[in-house]
Amino acid sequence: MRMITFFLVGLTVHVVFFVSIFDIYFTSPLVHGMTPQATPLPPPASRLVLLVADGLRADSFFTLLPNGSSRAPYLRSIIEETGTWGVSHTRVPTESRPGHVALIAGFYEDVSAVAKGWKENPVEFDSVFNESRHTWCWGSPDILPMFAKGATGDHVYTHTYPAVEEDFASTDASKLDNWVFTQVKSFFLAAKSNSTLRASLLEDKNVLFLHLLGIDTNGHAHRPMSQEYQENIGLVDAGVSELVSMVEDFFGYDGRTAYVFTSDHGMTDWGSHGAGHPSETLTPLVVWGAGVHNAQRVTEPQLYKDDYLQDWKLEHLQRVDVNQADIAPLMASLIGVPIPVNSVGVLPLLYLNNSKQFKAESMYSNAIQVLEQFKVKMTQKRETTLSFLFTPYQLLTESKQAEFIHEARILMQLEKYEDAISLCQSLITNSLDGLVYYHTYDRFFLGCSVVLGFVGWTSYVVLIILKTHASLNRRPSLLQQIPGRTLMRLCMCVTMVITVFLLIQRSPITYYIYCLLPVPVWYFVLKESGTLTDLIRSAPSLPLWKCFGYFVLVAFGIELLVVSFFHRAMLTVGLVVLSLWPMLSGLFGKAKFRSLSWFLSCLCLAAFPLMPVVGREPNIHLVTCAGVLTLFTAACYLWSSHHRTPLQPSDRQQFVTQMLHVAVCAYVPSLTHSSLQQKQGLPLLNQIISWITLASSMLVPLLSSTRLFHRLLSIFLSLTATYLLLSTGSEALFPPVLSWLMFVWINIEQEAMIAQGVSGRQELSTIDFSANIDITKIRQLKLDDIRRSYFFVFFIITAFFGTGNIASINRLLSHS
Repeated sequence: MRMITFFLVGLTVHVVFFVSIFDIYFTSPLVHGMTPQATPLPPPASRLVLLVADGLRADSFFTLLPNGSSRAPYLRSIIEETGTWGVSHTRVPTESRPGHVALIAGFYEDVSAVAKGWKENPVEFDSVFNESRHTWCWGSPDILPMFAKGATGDHVYTHTYPAVEEDFASTDASKLDNWVFTQVKSFFLAAKSNSTLRASLLEDKNVLFLHLLGIDTNGHAHRPMSQEYQENIGLVDAGVSELVSMVEDFFGYDGRTAYVFTSDHGMTDWGSHGAGHPSETLTPLVVWGAGVHNAQRVTEPQLYKDDYLQDWKLEHLQRVDVNQADIAPLMASLIGVPIPVNSVGVLPLLYLNNSKQFKAESMYSNAIQVLEQFKVKMTQKRETTLSFLFTPYQLLTESKQAEFIHEARILMQLEKYEDAISLCQSLITNSLDGLVYYHTYDRFFLGCSVVLGFVGWTSYVVLIILKTHASLNRRPSLLQQIPGRTLMRLCMCVTMVITVFLLIQRSPITYYIYCLLPVPVWYFVLKESGTLTDLIRSAPSLPLWKCFGYFVLVAFGIELLVVSFFHRAMLTVGLVVLSLWPMLSGLFGKAKFRSLSWFLSCLCLAAFPLMPVVGREPNIHLVTCAGVLTLFTAACYLWSSHHRTPLQPSDRQQFVTQMLHVAVCAYVPSLTHSSLQQKQGLPLLNQIISWITLASSMLVPLLSSTRLFHRLLSIFLSLTATYLLLSTGSEALFPPVLSWLMFVWINIEQEAMIAQGVSGRQELSTIDFSANIDITKIRQLKLDDIRRSYFFVFFIITAFFGTGNIASINRLLSHS
């Protein structure tokens, strides 16, 4: 197989493996075709006002000020007198779109939306707004349109401000909330003189939705502990108070309005969200008005493992926590609309102030609504699985479903409402578990197919490398004697069997790719199996202790890398162990200076995984120091290489230009930080420099000399310039230290090759990328290349996670 063909095939295989992740773990959980379920009894409320304070943390809202007063005095009075309160527990990702989908549609965001940045509807879904008679919305253009787009008919009306108003560098974003409250006030004033609008408002099953983005925007710009964030909470509280008075006045204090105040997600102390820290997942919930319990005073300790009740001075009031998706069925129950058909929320009965019959009927509707999803999911899976292979969910077979429903109706007819509620809750639990069971039904099958293909491809690559670059004892093998036609016929038969099997099951087209890909891959593996036989025959000639040592290295090293994904400090452990390599291998005695440099650079780099990922206070002076260190490193190298490999005038000019560029980029963060602190926004000059730097970082190195170290130095300067613009503290020092270690690694590996007696060694400084070098003529593979391969993988992971992790990257992207 030619190299270009080998590369294209490898790229295709890895693309298939990457896409398989989405088919196995990121498929949509939503199903369609369910019948909406509504409670047959009259609801307690005619209308619902939903207020979502975007980015509001539970502790910021509930915690009292040092003087004992509240930041939100009106809502605090609701909690203590006329409403029911609790903590709403959100799920990862703690972003605005997933949070609002959970609140209004009752399910946790369709994970396939990650491919669209949580901005669009990858699958249409039902919501409380869709089930309502009319819904009026005011707020952000990023949130409101997705619910209007997914609604049937034209009964969801949205009013949004321009997207440019959402400025994270804004002096004060509370103007966004002022805009919403002002628009609502104008809306009710217009309704008094507009008979059509007034008539619509006086109908039942209406929803008013206020999306208040100011708190979230101020949190990003100034952090949750800032004065701007705290004052914005007070502004929202005052706005809610005025809104309630206006709504009650408009409807003549008829007592038929229910209010829900909550948040879509919280925020960390450093002004970000997206991950699963309690400050991000705990949000306030306050419900009051028609059909809602007044404040319930308690004397016994409440069974919560946290200390929030004492911290918030609310231990005397009943706390009712919910999962975020539970709010959707609560809102639907209050105004008497069907629970959204895709909802997985469980109705929190402790919020309802109604008869036991109403609660039982509402819970029954909730149970049937979730069961309908289960039945559709089960039917879909049964229709696409051969009957003798289909394994139903044992806790909820068709007979058990009928038994649950019949028993629940009997209990309600006998007015045993408490027993009926308990039975319905059990049915909901089983249905939700069953939904997960059928949603992941094919996961093991697909996983095995993908693993089989991946192992096959890896085996093929290893055999090709050994065949091309290893000195093995070549002898004819039995497998090589198998005629190619026989092997081809066998693979064709396997392909036909798999294809027929998938056709009968009406599997998606991607299933064919995952299941059929291993066939040609293993065909080529079997064709190259002679190389494996040669390796086995050559094994006795290899030093046993070295083989065992590399086996231990690989086993321990891979385990360390796996653990490092959960505990970054393990990278520090790995770097400390690697720092001892020259001493353990005997290189220290032959190259003391380089061995000492390796030792020191490993220890310096080992400090970074121990530093906090996010949440640090900006230290712009360290960014400047990193720029100076980068310039010093570049100057030292150019000075030391002047006599060995003199630079061409054009190369010298490019390096000087790049060094000046790094100096500018080291200063820009300081200027940006100062401007933002003074609330002057991001200077235009800084924006221009940043975009030019980003655009040039990938192109400029291509113009540099093709000598090894000259090209590497150009890449280092170009990428460091971009990195400095994205840094706010100690992470800016990471690229210079990592580059130092990489430079030492290249040189010390050269010493290791000399120690192994490899002939044909070429001076590193003379290596030219433009030369046509055949590496197979330089040397063959040796056992030590296993160690080099592991070092390479370890350094890649260290480069990626040394100063951050997936959660921190997500937090940065969520605010970009």
